[in-house]
Formats: sequence, C-alpha cells, structure tokens
Amino acid sequence: MSSASVLPAGAGTHGHAQVDPLGALRTPADPAWDVYLTGTVFLDIIFTGLDSAPVRGTESWARGMGSSPGGVANMATALARLGLRTSLAAAFGDDHYGDYCWDALEQGEGIDLSPSRTVPGWHSPVTVSMAYEGERTMVSHGHEPPPEEPAPDCPPAARAAVASLTPGRPAPWIAQAAARGTRVFADVGWDETGAWDLAGLTDLAHCEAFLPNAEEAMRYTGARCPRAAAHALTEHVPLAVVTLGAEGAYAVDRRTGESAEVPAIAVEALDPTGAGDVFVAGFVTGTLAGWPLADRLAFAGLTAALSVQEFGGSLSAPGWTEIAAWWHEVRSVEGQDPAALRRYAFLADLVPGELDRPWPLRRAVPTIGFRRPA
Repeated sequence: MSSASVLPAGAGTHGHAQVDPLGALRTPADPAWDVYLTGTVFLDIIFTGLDSAPVRGTESWARGMGSSPGGVANMATALARLGLRTSLAAAFGDDHYGDYCWDALEQGEGIDLSPSRTVPGWHSPVTVSMAYEGERTMVSHGHEPPPEEPAPDCPPAARAAVASLTPGRPAPWIAQAAARGTRVFADVGWDETGAWDLAGLTDLAHCEAFLPNAEEAMRYTGARCPRAAAHALTEHVPLAVVTLGAEGAYAVDRRTGESAEVPAIAVEALDPTGAGDVFVAGFVTGTLAGWPLADRLAFAGLTAALSVQEFGGSLSAPGWTEIAAWWHEVRSVEGQDPAALRRYAFLADLVPGELDRPWPLRRAVPTIGFRRPA
C-alpha cells in the first residue's frame, strides 16, 4: 500500500496538519487537480434533536440546528478534507446564502472554485433537513439556473471525477473527462421514472466505478441479492461497489477478479445527511492512493460512520484529525475484537501520531452572519 505524507501546519484545511494520501505518488507531470466535480450547491439548514417526526397542525422544537453548504458541496468538502485537491464547477446564488457557501468552500475548505460562477439575480437553492431516529426528512426549494451556468462541458484535467448519473440524461462532460484519462466514479439517485433500465445510464460506459446502494443495484440488475447485483453490474462497469446499509459494503473488480466485503461500524447516528457522499469520497481517496479493495471499503465505511455522528452535510465530513482520533481511541478500549482491529491496521501508516485539536467537533454554525469576535 502506498504511504502518505503529512503536510506542515497551515498547508491544510483550517490551518491544521493534513495528510496527503497521494503524497508518495505525486510527480511534476500530474494534473493540477485530484478530483473534479460539478453540480448544484444548496444551503442546508439542519434541525436535530427532534423527538419524533413533525406532526401536521403542531409545532416541533429541535434541540440543535446547523447551517452549511449542501448538495454537491457535501462531496466536494468530503474529498478536500481527506487531502485531495478538489475542483468544483457550480452555480452559486446571487444572495447572502450564495456568498456564505462560496466563502465556506473556497476559504474554509480550500476547494478550487475557478470553474464556478455566481448567477446574477438567481437565489440559492435551500434544503431544510430534519433529523430524528437516525433518519431524515427534507424539504427543498430552488429554481434551475440558466443552462450555461456553470459551463462544465470543458472539465479541467484531473486524476478523477465524481458524477451523479441521471437516467436518460447524459452529461457530455463525463465522456470528455474520461477521454482525457480522468477516472470517473459514479453514483445514482432514485429512478423516478420507475424504468430502472441500465441502458438509460449511457454515461456508465465512461465510468471506472459505480457505487449504488443495495436497493438501486438490485432494481437495475434484477438480482435478488445485492452481492449478485454487484457481480451483474461488472458487465457494464469495471468496478461495482454496493452499499449495504447497516451490513457494510460489497465490491467486485472485474479487471482483477477480486471481491471484498467489509461490515459497517456500529455508531449512534445523529444526522445521516451526506453520509453517502462521504463514503464515495473515502473510496475515491483509497482508489487513487492504490490501496487494496478491502482497505478502500473499510476506509469509506469509517469516514461515513464518523460523519453521521455530527450534524450537517458538508461540515460533518471527517478530516484526518477525526480519523486519527478514532483510531487512537478504538485501540485504547479493552475487549476489542482483534480481527476487527486488524481490518483497520492500515491506518497506522496514515494517520498523524499527534492530535492537534480536540475531537469530536461540531462545525455547522447555527446562524449565518454572526460577526466574528475582534
């Protein structure tokens, strides 16, 4: 497995030491960006600590609240916090919400927004998310930006790209990126048409990996179990990764014939918003770093498990400090299953030895616009 390098303080997000998982692989000929992605940035307003689902005709009070960039910002932030040089093409609203999201991503997370633009007169899409009983309910509002905003049809050179496939709606930039040697990792949303036809996912032919959940994988393939669905998907894409919820994840690589399954880490979920994006970001990181398939699955599952213990989508994504803290803490607990610890032993060569800030952290701000103390 490739080793990682630790950047000096100030080189990473929020001025803390950051791990560069690709440090041993970088050469002067590399593209400027590790990962490119495009999509819509939402402002997420998250209510947590609800005792139950809201009931019609009543008022519910939440014990916690946070605001953070959402939508494609969840994936971009997760990638950046894992040390990948991330470039995002997105339309931003011409309002205070848009300004806040732009600043949080560019200044707070170090994400390249040069392919992005603010759309005059267009307001930021907003999602209100209510988290309770380990689940979430969302209400969103927004309008489609003008079709030329942003213009992702000429993606910058990057090692990898993350794409969300839409049935029947190919995205030209995916084929263009793949033709330039970019490795495309794709997920997919629920097929509202009910067709569940893989032929409608035409961009899958340009992808290296496809990462649906178990229900999506079975519906697209007609398989009766998610593991069989993963094998069936490798007829269409080299690498299939199927998330199994509380059971973990299963992956098959057609090129090597390798398969792997890793159980999930049991945690108390505060807010599952963005956990799927964090899983994909963890898997992309491990793949670009050249890790074994099982290590990639374990790392992706760990990062997703850490994210659901914080509220918010993008701002709950863990960085290397949180990963290091978990690894140090879990080894200090008596009675741990030795086999389970061995599953994550690869972290020993990756995480920083000294923690430079407390853990866990809560980073989603309750209110946008507070003045910072002088």
